Amino acid sequence: MAIKELKEKQKSEKPQPELSSAKKRPISTRGQIFKGRVIRKFPNRITIELERTVYIPKFERYTKRKTRIHARLPDELIHEVHEGDLVKVQECRPLSKIIHFMTIEIVKKSQEKKI
Repeated sequence: MAIKELKEKQKSEKPQPELSSAKKRPISTRGQIFKGRVIRKFPNRITIELERTVYIPKFERYTKRKTRIHARLPDELIHEVHEGDLVKVQECRPLSKIIHFMTIEIVKKSQEKKI
């Protein structure tokens, strides 16, 4: 008898639909960590630019190259990050077509103050 009552209770109780699972689930970071300057800021992402040196064997010299990376801004850093800041980003799973990094922390604030 008890088993039938439990089955009837389970049928009558409908599970609550979850809200979007992407909002609840934290995004895990893994892979490489980069430091770069913020050159553009959008509502939920930033574009950072970092310089790297590349060796050119033909001329036996080094040259500077720039790389641009798009990174997601977590909710706690949205109002703290501004253009010109030095930030640290870490690789994560692809979040959209161009966003493959997460902003971890602000290393250094920019000296310029925007009005």
